Amino acid sequence: MTLQEIKTALRNGPYAWPGGYPTYFVDQNGDALSHEAVRSEWSQVVETFIFKIRNTGWNIAGIEINWEDADLTCEHTGKRIPSAYAEPEEEEA
Repeated sequence: MTLQEIKTALRNGPYAWPGGYPTYFVDQNGDALSHEAVRSEWSQVVETFIFKIRNTGWNIAGIEINWEDADLTCEHTGKRIPSAYAEPEEEEA
């Protein structure tokens, strides 16, 4: 991905349009990164891209939709990334 593509994806937010499916970034190692993490570490993403630094964890390779992985977590924050079809059932009060 280019920096412009990453920036556009951040501006569009963590849900794909159309459809509203939850998205996340994938780094060169295949690890998931949330929009929150990429936004908060934007300077690291830019530095990694400009200087072509490898294995930093901020070399963004793409953006994906989390269709059914209920256990997908952000490698940086450790927070769960929502899925389109495997959300845990909410208990009725």
